[in-house]
Amino acid sequence: MKLKQYQVDAFTDKVFGGNPAAVVPLSSWPDDSLLQAIAEENNLSETAFFVSTNNGFKLRWFTPTREVKLCGHATLATAHVIFETLGYSKRVITFETLSGELFVERNGDRLQMNFPASPPTPSDLSETLTRGLGLRPIEVLAADDYLAVFDSEATIRAIMPNYAVLGELDLRGVIVTAPGIGVDFVSRFFAPKYGIPEDPVTGSAHCTLAPYWANKLGKNTLNAKQVSKRGGNITCEVNGDRVFLLGTAVTFMEAEIAF
Repeated sequence: MKLKQYQVDAFTDKVFGGNPAAVVPLSSWPDDSLLQAIAEENNLSETAFFVSTNNGFKLRWFTPTREVKLCGHATLATAHVIFETLGYSKRVITFETLSGELFVERNGDRLQMNFPASPPTPSDLSETLTRGLGLRPIEVLAADDYLAVFDSEATIRAIMPNYAVLGELDLRGVIVTAPGIGVDFVSRFFAPKYGIPEDPVTGSAHCTLAPYWANKLGKNTLNAKQVSKRGGNITCEVNGDRVFLLGTAVTFMEAEIAF
């Protein structure tokens, strides 16, 4: 059996930047064990699989270790493939996912993703979180992930986490964030429990970051940068219970899976 696969760098306008994701079009769903095996073999933070439906596409995401409910950069990568490589002619792509319907449309030279907001609420600071980050945040909140707030971009860049300790936390992962230089805020994201020590650029984390910073800064449109080694830029817009994430993507590789 053979499957087409694309590798796309998301939230960047050049290859070798942003966050790489594998995208695999399917005509029908195979056993989940095969999907997981492909994701493990790819060893990227996410592999996206999609199947065409009457209304759009059914979309699923797998890390090297498990399926996840929401992934931003792999959604952006998938939309890029559908629009640019497969020649999708409609203005908006509708994805059916474990997080409900998601929408991606062209917005100038970028793609705009329409995701559910996941605003954080205050949380206790655990000793495990402090040990895992090696620093004490000035504020801790939680949604799908812990959100640890620090005072400066320099502090965020300097964090050297203990992944084994962070893997003991009960939530998916940890977002660290602070005001940015030349942008509204910066962040990094760690999810060792999901086989992702540090994710280069994390769209889903911005569903939590954008509502937090919109409230802090009193503005609904924010420019963000994820300051991982590869780095990436995201424009966020908070619109009620939705967050719009704008970014670009480029295809790095087209390949064929044979098994």
